[in-house]
Amino acid sequence: MNAATAFNNGFWKKLAGRISGRSGQTQEIPRRGYSPFWVLVRKEFGDHLRSWRFTILIGIITLACIGSIYAAVTAIQAGVKSQQTDSSFLFLQMFTASDGSLPTFVTFVSFLGPLIGIALGFDAVNTERSKGTLSRLLSQPLYRDDFILAKFTASLLLISVALFSLGLLVMGLGLFVIGYPPTPEEVLRVLCFLIAAIVYVGFWLNLSIIFSIRFRQTATSALSGIAIWLFFSVFYSMIIGLIDKATAPADSAGIGAQLSHFNWMLLLNRISPSYLFSEATSTLLMPGVRSLGPLTTEQVVGAIASPLPLLQSILLSWPQLICLIAETAICFAVSYVLFMRQEIRSRS
Repeated sequence: MNAATAFNNGFWKKLAGRISGRSGQTQEIPRRGYSPFWVLVRKEFGDHLRSWRFTILIGIITLACIGSIYAAVTAIQAGVKSQQTDSSFLFLQMFTASDGSLPTFVTFVSFLGPLIGIALGFDAVNTERSKGTLSRLLSQPLYRDDFILAKFTASLLLISVALFSLGLLVMGLGLFVIGYPPTPEEVLRVLCFLIAAIVYVGFWLNLSIIFSIRFRQTATSALSGIAIWLFFSVFYSMIIGLIDKATAPADSAGIGAQLSHFNWMLLLNRISPSYLFSEATSTLLMPGVRSLGPLTTEQVVGAIASPLPLLQSILLSWPQLICLIAETAICFAVSYVLFMRQEIRSRS
């Protein structure tokens, strides 16, 4: 009994001593902070958003998109007056129609969208290396793979915000000008198109990051990205046209030889990311497109002349979307491996 009483007295004395010892102290509630990865993502996102480079590019693309809206509205109004415009999926024609004075919105995104990716990625790593901040960043509690992943994530988030803003701008101006509300299917088709555009621009972003890791000078990496963009946007179609004329079968050749030649040229064209993007967007924004390859007379006999549902259009453009995603993933994997194998030194 005495032992139990002594134990209880000792326990309560110790507890009272601890309480009295902490009476003048305030307990700090632990706060959950961001991981180093998300801190770097927020920093890169803010730097890109406040840069004049991004502002100028977005301004140019916005003006081009507003011009394409004017051309589309003019074409739609002229078609309605002459009764040549199909009233079904009229809202989607804001993205695909033009009166000939300016390219369409899809064409502007396909041609100018890669410039956003190149501008955001051509100096992602070599600028940090030339300033000597790369070794300082990696000396912090930050994994090396988190660094390259944060660079890509921040730029891709900014690209997503920019493209969705432009797409919603076109939808809003189109709704205001033509006064025709979109159907739920049309809204979903536009959203699918914007997602495909993000993947397409993401490919050029990863490609420019590869050049930023490979080359020490930012001018060299920028010129390399622009050279490949110009090659696929301008010169590649010319080269394919020359190959087509040189290898075209005679007019007296059978249908099998002509189909084989057409499929071969189609395969060469699909090496270009811009061609894959144009095929995917034409299927998503034009429900009347039923095939992306050659069709014989036997194949179209008995076919119902009606637009494809959204799921069928997605299935038709799914190979092109998968190819764009695969190209983007391959470019990111190459940049990841190159960066992880590089030796990082101060002022290296």
